[in-house]
Amino acid sequence: MDEARFLQEVDAFIERSKEAFLADLGALVAVNSVQGAAQPGAPFGPGPKQALDTALDIARRMGLAAHSCEGYMGYADLPGQSERQIATIAHLDVVPEGNGWTGKPFEMARREGYLLGRGVCDDKGPAVITLYMAKFFKERGETLPYTLRILLGANEETGMGDVDYYLAHYPQPAFCITPDAEFPVCYGEKGGYGGWLISAPLEGALLDFSGGVARNVVPDRAAALVRADIAALHNTENVTVTAERDGVVRISGFGKGGHAAMPAGTVNAIALVVNYILDNGLCTEAERRALSMLRTLHASTDGSSVGIAARDEVFDPLTCVGGVIKMEEGCLRQSIDIRFPTSIDANTMRAALSRLAETAGGRFEPVRENKPFYIDPNTPPIQTLVRTYNEVMGTDAKPFTMGGGTYARHFDNAVSFGIEQPAGLETPPAWVGTMHGPDEGVREGLLWDSLKIYILAVARLMQLAL
Repeated sequence: MDEARFLQEVDAFIERSKEAFLADLGALVAVNSVQGAAQPGAPFGPGPKQALDTALDIARRMGLAAHSCEGYMGYADLPGQSERQIATIAHLDVVPEGNGWTGKPFEMARREGYLLGRGVCDDKGPAVITLYMAKFFKERGETLPYTLRILLGANEETGMGDVDYYLAHYPQPAFCITPDAEFPVCYGEKGGYGGWLISAPLEGALLDFSGGVARNVVPDRAAALVRADIAALHNTENVTVTAERDGVVRISGFGKGGHAAMPAGTVNAIALVVNYILDNGLCTEAERRALSMLRTLHASTDGSSVGIAARDEVFDPLTCVGGVIKMEEGCLRQSIDIRFPTSIDANTMRAALSRLAETAGGRFEPVRENKPFYIDPNTPPIQTLVRTYNEVMGTDAKPFTMGGGTYARHFDNAVSFGIEQPAGLETPPAWVGTMHGPDEGVREGLLWDSLKIYILAVARLMQLAL
């Protein structure tokens, strides 16, 4: 392959595709694809199904062979000389919009070279990149050595039941990449463990407690209804107290949200409310024990306050975040999201969380466990991806491991590959939010760079023996 001439073709393709690309991304962002109640043909609710249908329509318009996998997932193929597949997989579902947006979450906005909207970065923007990458090869007209399959998921944020269904009914690709992390390549992901801390039944001053939008999001808002005299209370920097009705106040916490796998710099709103109630003595003794349990959980994001802090030579330290709180049948229920390295196991974490729950006369209810995922970073496909990224961007970035969980862990031979830049490589304006947070944004130039990287990387992967 004459790569100099090939890259000229790529640059010309990207330039003429920009407006159509942005229109397609805007159409996807406009779909509120948060998981909803299952319906016939829509196992994850109407929103993810609509987003999947929209993306498959885009693929068909490009001339790709597009199919729905019974609403669980979709794919678009560019048949190759072999039925063996090089695949990409991105997801079209999103986390709830949450609070704090300065614009409309499901209406893509362009501002000073950035795009804002829920999903522009995680993961609708990257999904459109994979589609346009396939469109490039389709327009080029040659038959590739392997079949190129663009997989589109609908349940990544809330369980990955989509990929479980897909792999139970369809063959594994020879190699798969997902654009759902940072460049250059993530070759390992921490394990995932989670469940619920549940208090004993409470009856007293605490009438209600709610906060958070998803277990994998650090909550920026939380509120509790408490029997109290508002005259004796005052607002703080992050907590406001308002009269709900006679003798009942609403205590509202305003934190700083973010992804549960990367809690540095976030402020958990649940912790703000818990601490306020305890510090002002607005609870009975039984409620104090339950809230003290939560204070212990929220006192750290590395698990040290719970006794499960852990690290190893492969992964960053463990993270532990309480994302959603609610009251059901008089009991406080606090979700827990843990991303853990190889030096700790589920039994140890369960025992520590059970001991914490027992201090409040409650219990810990485990829900999920995913073991750490690791693939040798020295294999030819991974080295090809790293080399391609560094050549296009003029960097010397190294492959890495992370705490986030992606589709890659479900496949026999897969890694995550972009599209975010390595930490510290660029600093967006303060008004650009992060994935899972308000004003989620992505730089337009990063989309074009990523599309170029993906096209060149797939062209090179096609020349490997897989």
